[in-house]
Amino acid sequence: MKTAIILGATGLTGGMVLELLLKNNSYNKVKWFGRSPVRIKNPKIEEHLGDLFHLDNFKKDFIADEVYCCIGTTKSKTPNKALYRKIDFGIPKNAAKLAKENGISTFTVISALGASIKSPIFYNRIKGEMEEAVLHYGIQRTYILQPSLIAGKRNEKRIGEWLFKQLMKVANLVLAGPLDKYKSIQPGTIAQCMVWLANNPYDRVRIESDEIRRIVSPK
Repeated sequence: MKTAIILGATGLTGGMVLELLLKNNSYNKVKWFGRSPVRIKNPKIEEHLGDLFHLDNFKKDFIADEVYCCIGTTKSKTPNKALYRKIDFGIPKNAAKLAKENGISTFTVISALGASIKSPIFYNRIKGEMEEAVLHYGIQRTYILQPSLIAGKRNEKRIGEWLFKQLMKVANLVLAGPLDKYKSIQPGTIAQCMVWLANNPYDRVRIESDEIRRIVSPK
């Protein structure tokens, strides 16, 4: 029986990871670290509420077999770039640091397609910096998922993202071959892939959107 840690379980993809782990008989405990409760009643859940900007405060409880880091924000939700960086870079980096210090051997984290420290796009550059920071700690089984636009309904309204998703529904019909990775992807697919990677051997660290789909639905 395993113990898992989730960061970002109140988000779209993180919530689906939580549901999968609660249904999976291989896990007897799922630790949730965040600012607010997940509002799901289940004896497997162990909540640790507090400020994720100070993850070191949770060090004695940050003990598990694997970590699922589903933290992420958007420009519209967090226009302040310094705060944006603290969330998308700082929290995953510090989570990887704690995982390494506490001997956790599996770390899965959501990044983004096009992430690169050399990217002129702020969002992609921050994700690239996050990836390098996570890899720095040398956790034995590290998996970085790089999805394209994540489809699905969110609780908050994001008009620009909604419009882009409508365009992507049309674009998905023509994107094929080397362009297949740019198709939008369902959050449930990402969640399934994260749990699969944590429970199966895999020889790649960075996993792009099309590969995420192939892992979940092999042909």
